[in-house]
Amino acid sequence: MVRSPPRATTYEAAPNIALVKYWGVRDEPLTLPYNSSLSVTLDRLRSRTTVRFRAELADDEVVLNGAPAAPGPRRGVVEFLDRVRALAGLDLRAEVRSANNFPTASGLASSASGFAALAGAATGAAGLALSDRELSRLARLGSGSACRSIFGGFVEWRAGRRADGRDCYARPLFGPAHWPALLDLVLLVEGAPVKEVRSQDAMQQSVRSSPEFARRLREVPRRLARIRAAIAARDAGALFPLVMEECDSFRDVCETTRPPLDYLTTTSRAILGEVRALNRERRRPVAGYTHDAGSHVHVFLLRPDLARVRRRLAALPGVRATLVVRPGPGGRRVGTPVQDQRR
Repeated sequence: MVRSPPRATTYEAAPNIALVKYWGVRDEPLTLPYNSSLSVTLDRLRSRTTVRFRAELADDEVVLNGAPAAPGPRRGVVEFLDRVRALAGLDLRAEVRSANNFPTASGLASSASGFAALAGAATGAAGLALSDRELSRLARLGSGSACRSIFGGFVEWRAGRRADGRDCYARPLFGPAHWPALLDLVLLVEGAPVKEVRSQDAMQQSVRSSPEFARRLREVPRRLARIRAAIAARDAGALFPLVMEECDSFRDVCETTRPPLDYLTTTSRAILGEVRALNRERRRPVAGYTHDAGSHVHVFLLRPDLARVRRRLAALPGVRATLVVRPGPGGRRVGTPVQDQRR
C-alpha cells in the first residue's frame, strides 16, 4: 500500500447479478456471509463516483444522482469514508458525487456498483494504492455484493472461514468474453417499489426467522459447484434450470421470513411464469430467470433465442422496458468526474 497526496479521483463500477445468492451474514460489522456466491458483472449499467478530500469542508458532502443523499444512504457513505480515512491516516472531509445510469434501490444492485465505485474513488482520492483483492475486501464492508463488482465477467465471492475476514473476498473466474453467446435480458417492470428495508437488515430477518434458511444453506455449495461447472463448459442446458432453482430457493427464504419479504410485483411473477412456459413449449431450457431483492427480472438466454424470448416477455402487461446486457468489465478509474447536476 503506497500513499500519495490526496487528489480528486473518479471510479466507475458496474452492478452484478448473482446466479448464486448470498443472503445473510455470520458477522454483521465485517459483512462475512454464510455462503459463497457467484455473479455476473454487467455491461452498459454503471455507477460513476468522484471523491475529493478538501481541507475547507466542515462535513462530508454527498450528492447522488444530482441531489443531496437521503439520511440513510448518506450515513452509509460517511461510515465508509471513515474507514478509508482511518486506513490513510487522513483527517479531511470529502466531497462525493455519484450517479447511476439505471434505477436506484429497486433490485438492480445499485448498492453493489455504488460502493465498489466509492471504494475505488475514495481510496484513490486518499492516496492509497490497493490491489484489486484489497479493494474487494474493503468494498465488502460498504455492501457485501460490492466486492464482486470490482471484477468483470463471472465472479465468485469466497465466504472464507477466518474470523477477521482476511479470506473473504471476490475473485474472477472467467472473463467477460468467456461465453459470447450468453446474454442477460433485463426486464424493467412498471411500479417497481423502492426498497423500504435495506437488504442488509432484511437478510438478517431471514436468518432469524425463516424455516427455509438452514435448508438453503445446506444446498448452496452443491448448487454453486454445478453452476460453476456449467459456466466453464458453456452449457446452457445445465445452467438455466440451476439458476432458476437457486432463485426459487432464495425467494422461498424471503417469503417465509417473518414478516414476509415479497419483492415481486404481479408483472414480475408473470415473467417468471412465462419463462417456465417457454421452456416447456420448446422442450428444452431456452432461458433461465433470476432476480435479487427487487421486482426487476433478469432472464439469461443465448443469442439465437433473444428475438423470440424478448418479443414474448415484452408483451406482458407491466413490462416497461427491456435491456440486453452482456458480461462486462470490472471497476476502473476514469478521467471524467461526476458533475453536480443540481439546479
